[in-house]
Amino acid sequence: MKKQQNSPVNNYKKMGIIATVVVIVALLGGIAISHMAKAPVSVEEATTEVSADAAKASDLRIAIVSMDKIQTDAKVLEDLHKQRANFEKDLKAKLEKEQKAIEKEKADIEKSQDVLSQEALQKRVIEYQRRVNDFQRKITESAQSIEASYQEALNSIQKDHLDPVIQTIIAKKNLSLVLDGRMARVGENVKDLDITDEVVNALNKKVSSVKMATPKGL
Repeated sequence: MKKQQNSPVNNYKKMGIIATVVVIVALLGGIAISHMAKAPVSVEEATTEVSADAAKASDLRIAIVSMDKIQTDAKVLEDLHKQRANFEKDLKAKLEKEQKAIEKEKADIEKSQDVLSQEALQKRVIEYQRRVNDFQRKITESAQSIEASYQEALNSIQKDHLDPVIQTIIAKKNLSLVLDGRMARVGENVKDLDITDEVVNALNKKVSSVKMATPKGL
């Protein structure tokens, strides 16, 4: 059953002499205000308080982490993905059952067109449409609820487990900076820069599962 998407567009048109006068007055007002405003400062003036201090390249110790690999290799995230898939499977089963009931109701209404009075038929059609709308809303709300529960668990994993692991490795290796491997471009001659495997191994030792809260309606 396809959901109808409404994309209302409001078109505002200004026509006539009055509208033109209003626009001209507004422009004149804008010009007057711009003359009263304080003149903008130069870039040099705006950056006078910026210090010349900067880290030397020779002092930096940099590493990268592949978040994509953590998503696929970390046990806790693999388990979380399975939990979400199970909730989605349960939701699909419930929705299919309800959809069959709605389709049966539609068929019953079509069969009774020649039997029911116009008033009774109209009442059943209105009730059927209400049920269809409720069903469509339930699909959207249930999907959003699953995603909200998933994101909540994901945030918990990052805050309580992944971030502490990465911070500890940063301290052990005396690193200055850790970059997301998805954004970094690394030359072939650079070695010992990727710490992803160490992060995954430590995370797997620390935690293997975080329970995803049951989404609303399931």
